[in-house]
Amino acid sequence: MAELRAASWPCHQRLERRINVGARFTDRSRYRVHLQKMWGFCTAFERALDPALVTTALRDYGDRRKVPALTRDLIELGCSPEEIALLPVCERLPACDDTAAALGCVYVFEGATLGGRSLLPLVASSMGFDALRGAAFLASYGENVTAMWREFGAAVENACTRTEERARAVSAAIETFECLGDWLCETAAH
Repeated sequence: MAELRAASWPCHQRLERRINVGARFTDRSRYRVHLQKMWGFCTAFERALDPALVTTALRDYGDRRKVPALTRDLIELGCSPEEIALLPVCERLPACDDTAAALGCVYVFEGATLGGRSLLPLVASSMGFDALRGAAFLASYGENVTAMWREFGAAVENACTRTEERARAVSAAIETFECLGDWLCETAAH
């Protein structure tokens, strides 16, 4: 986990600068667009990822999927299920064809869960959303967020014991940050 954090930190910081939190999480229409884009990325990723690659190391991966919470939030923001089903999905995804790489990709989403906790008060104060209404994605795991992060970290440590596994996890995390940043911020390409 320390290697993942250190190696992907510059990508994480670059993504945070690119998404402009102040604009996306205080304006209802921008927030909706952000969630639609996150839905498009997470949907593509969750469809493409073979869950068996992750569940061998992280048994509760099914409970960690992001699309259900994003879908609830979009419905709360006025999207119909039919509109959601027609949202564009990302075509450029990170390669994750083994457990180490898959965990590297999932690291980005699990980290976003931690970051969501810091964005939740902003969304609550600016738009009145909470875990039950409009901000389920940001409030993922509720009070269990820290425990689930620790469980994820333990899974990564147990599954990525060899140098080459750690390198694949790091490479996949960096690629995930890059793909996600491009998808969220470069609308002309999508």
